[in-house]
Amino acid sequence: MKKLINHPDYVVREELEGIALAHPDLVKVHFEPNFIYRADAPVRGKVALVSGGGSGHEPMHGGFVGVGMLDAACPGAVFTSPTPDQMLEAAKVVSSGKGVLFIVKNYTGDVMNFEMAADLAMAEGMEVQSVVIDDDVAVQNSLYTAGRRGVGTTVLAEKICGGAAETGYSLSQLADLCRKVNGWGRSMGMALTSCTVPHVGKPTFDLPEDQMEIGIGIHGEPGRTRLPLKSADEIVEMLMEPIVSDLPFKSGDDVLLFVNSMGGTPLIELYIVYRKAHRFAEQHGLRVVRNLIGPYITSLEMAGCSITLLKMDEELRRFWDAPVKTPALRWG
Repeated sequence: MKKLINHPDYVVREELEGIALAHPDLVKVHFEPNFIYRADAPVRGKVALVSGGGSGHEPMHGGFVGVGMLDAACPGAVFTSPTPDQMLEAAKVVSSGKGVLFIVKNYTGDVMNFEMAADLAMAEGMEVQSVVIDDDVAVQNSLYTAGRRGVGTTVLAEKICGGAAETGYSLSQLADLCRKVNGWGRSMGMALTSCTVPHVGKPTFDLPEDQMEIGIGIHGEPGRTRLPLKSADEIVEMLMEPIVSDLPFKSGDDVLLFVNSMGGTPLIELYIVYRKAHRFAEQHGLRVVRNLIGPYITSLEMAGCSITLLKMDEELRRFWDAPVKTPALRWG
């Protein structure tokens, strides 16, 4: 194992210390329990957005804390769900009294712990709603989930709902919007290599040099199938076909196309993937009106990519375009 770390036990703590030093104008970091929150929290008159999950998927979620996205993010250990006390304390720090929306990826530990945190928060008088993201079309169940996994659409939901929250959307409006984004987003990923969890010290799975895994999960869960390595265009077709077939799309729909690196795949390859995915969408009568390309929901150093398509309307486009200023996403 070759990693730029000091000791596996200190990886998350030292990463959080680095984030606090790098972005003091945007975020603050609370330790024991660990969470990242907006430097200006709580924001008066605004519903607070809180998400979280295992570390190792950076910039998800801590890199998306700031103006126009999340109010707080709770990082667990690498590939391990955060705990209810993290979520509860984060909600208490960022709540302005207008309610808290939990955005939860569909992994069993995340769902269970966010449910517990919501119960605890409501017992303390907070109004809380939770929305579960389950956009992965690759498999119906996996090692970590009951039902589809939550992957790339999570990034898009956090951005769009974050933009809406800044304009004064109520808690119920934001929850409905988040469910809409989830319902209109579909994703699928693939891997060229495994990744190595620091505490484990060896690759999560064995993937020979001439093989690839289609439908991989963000924790290295097995996908749909293992196949001989193919060209980029062939791989994109294998990812796009199930996405387009599953989505509630019709010819003429506007879409956002998100090509994501799993951590080890460089931009030069992502743009080759985007080129083919864009053409595939157009051939199916879809208009690509927005895009996102880069490493936004990763699996440590895994080589590979995921593709997300999100059906867009005027509301979603408005809040996607709204200003955002976080460590990992900035425009407007």
